[in-house]
Amino acid sequence: MSKRYGQHPDKELSALKVRQVSEPGRYPDGNGLYLVVSNTGAKRWLLRVVVHGRRRDMGLGSVSLVPLAEARELAVRYRKVAREGGDPLDERRKARNVVPTFAEAARMVHAESKATWKSEKHAKQWIKTLETFAMPIIGEMQLNHIQSADILRVLSPIWLDKSETARRVRQRISTVFDWAKAAGYRRDGNPVDAIERGLPKQSGKKEHHKAMPYAEVPAFIQRLRRSDNRGKIARLAFEFLILTATRTSETLLAEWPEIDDAAAIWTIPAERMKAGREHRVPLSARAQAIVAEIRQFGLDTPFIFPGTKLVKPMSNMVFLTMLKRMEVPVTAHGFRSSFRDWVAETTTYPNELAEMALAHTVKDRVEAAYRRGDMLDRRREMMNEWETFCTRRA
Repeated sequence: MSKRYGQHPDKELSALKVRQVSEPGRYPDGNGLYLVVSNTGAKRWLLRVVVHGRRRDMGLGSVSLVPLAEARELAVRYRKVAREGGDPLDERRKARNVVPTFAEAARMVHAESKATWKSEKHAKQWIKTLETFAMPIIGEMQLNHIQSADILRVLSPIWLDKSETARRVRQRISTVFDWAKAAGYRRDGNPVDAIERGLPKQSGKKEHHKAMPYAEVPAFIQRLRRSDNRGKIARLAFEFLILTATRTSETLLAEWPEIDDAAAIWTIPAERMKAGREHRVPLSARAQAIVAEIRQFGLDTPFIFPGTKLVKPMSNMVFLTMLKRMEVPVTAHGFRSSFRDWVAETTTYPNELAEMALAHTVKDRVEAAYRRGDMLDRRREMMNEWETFCTRRA
């Protein structure tokens, strides 16, 4: 895809569009100003500026508090500060008596800690959970004004339904307030410490991804092929994910150089794998056909399953959106469990072969020591049988 040259867009948004838009995403107005719509429907302004040679994202407030005209005025003011060599974030903190908002503090903690985390994926997840669950509620509040009751408003809606996620959000919010206390922005301590009595007791059970019974998978694939949700590439990507028993991110971030057509192997690099090890996936005939069909589109993109903007992959919400529209109460990740149950209940393949196909970490050190190879040929046989099962007429 050729790159568009010329002037940057200016005043792309209108007050009407700001009120009406509901699809999650970023909507550019021009000159670095974006309208951000979260998965919960909350809307806020984001300004992207370059400060001392580094790109910085700066929140300008929620749409309910800051109208479009004011957001543009703020964007012009802060971009001018940046052009003159100043830091617009520092300027705003001075105007607010120095104390940053929770959103500003979270992004500062994220930037300072990023280099110490083991993977870029974890760094993205860390800030993403706060942007999704915390910032719509307390993001624009100054750190010294946030109390335990405000933290409860963040955690209560997800405490039981998304227990594992809720615990991570709580821990990350606590980290931000530990930083705030050390930086002198709070005198009252960490408000997260006092919320335990206000939350119901969790069951302690690990949150599992809802899975489809394997017997229903063939009918689902037939229905998926007939649906028109999010276009053909999205449908092909979903079927590819099911046939390869891979994770959502592994599929959506797949790039063309990872495919060896002659050997019918997809090699996922270690940095994209949860276990941090390279993973070879034998491609069945249908999986190869999906790759070949997308190649026929002739799209100029490094990604096999690109998003609307070809330079980026599809959103990791695309499969969830498709499932919701199809009214299927499972998750994309749950199809890995469907595959695992199919292996255990209908085949004679050993447990360790299925675990290898899922790229699970072997916790038993003795077993791990003996598992030198990846049993590719046996796994190819197993994945071919999985394809035969999945693509049969329901």
